[in-house]
Amino acid sequence: MGSTQSFGTASDEPTRLADIIAPMFGGQSGWSQRLQGGARAELLAGADAQDDCAVFGIDGPMEIVMGSDYVRGPKFQLYELGHLSNYDIGYYLAMANLSDIAAMGALPIALLTVVRYPRSLPDEDFTTLMEGIRDACRQVGAPNVGGDIGSAERIILSASAVGIVERGGSLLRTGARAGDRLCVTGPTGLAASAQRYFGGVGTGTGAKLTRAKEEALISAWRRPQALVRQGRCLSTSGVVTSCQDTSDGLKAGVQSLAAASGVGFVVEEGALPVDGVVAEVARLTDGDLTSVILGDSVDFQLVFTVAEDEASRLSKVFADAGLQFFDIGHATEEREVRLRRADGQEGDLPGNPWRHAT
Repeated sequence: MGSTQSFGTASDEPTRLADIIAPMFGGQSGWSQRLQGGARAELLAGADAQDDCAVFGIDGPMEIVMGSDYVRGPKFQLYELGHLSNYDIGYYLAMANLSDIAAMGALPIALLTVVRYPRSLPDEDFTTLMEGIRDACRQVGAPNVGGDIGSAERIILSASAVGIVERGGSLLRTGARAGDRLCVTGPTGLAASAQRYFGGVGTGTGAKLTRAKEEALISAWRRPQALVRQGRCLSTSGVVTSCQDTSDGLKAGVQSLAAASGVGFVVEEGALPVDGVVAEVARLTDGDLTSVILGDSVDFQLVFTVAEDEASRLSKVFADAGLQFFDIGHATEEREVRLRRADGQEGDLPGNPWRHAT
């Protein structure tokens, strides 16, 4: 559907609750998630209960993890250019929040959403937006248990995610130590490359990617993934010393771990994982590849540290789960974050880290 205006019935909030929300999220109550040790969280009253709050029954030794994020609704550049639909921004809202839960090593159990919209928004558009939220939640196995819907001057989207983790298993940013290996679960820079390519950044040579590569790029925005399995491997391994996601860019993630843990890092340029389409977009738009990989890109990989003598053990844990990660550097006592290039020269990390407006 893209950002194209569509016309149809625009029901009031009670009608939408009764005719759209209740059928879409019916039958939630009774759903449960269980941790490895047997502790369980059970949804006693979900969105189907139509109450003021969702209610969980919690047993066993566990920690509750909660996070909240707002996204820009239709103010995404790629939405305004027609590359994202209402379904896509609903999906993105859910995954952006669930990724924070994954980065803590937790198992998601719920998402609460705030969906505000102009009164003229047709029921079809509202439904597809909510379906995007619902389907993203289904993808990670955690229900959207309610929140708030109602009118506003434009589409406004926010959410809060909830997860559970074994006691002592939450992955924080504060535990990295000098000598730890710095790792990332996969290539970064895809989301930034999509904006560069579809937003027309570059020399205007007219060179184009294949349709398959364009789809790979735009999927970073349409179908981002919260890396729950990877986060659970990191948490249950017991050897990870710090972690966060790369939703503000890999550079910002590394800098955040450094600041929180009181260490520095040396990042090895030659060890950074590179997605082929990111390299191609950097070439087509006259961009510096390393800057794109490290800079402002809302990817949802996990960047983390592990004690050097435990890295091989963690590699086996990932391999046994059919997963992988990449060792990209190490922590240092000096509180500087540096890039070591292939010729051995060191300098500041290139790229612009995301900074939230104040």
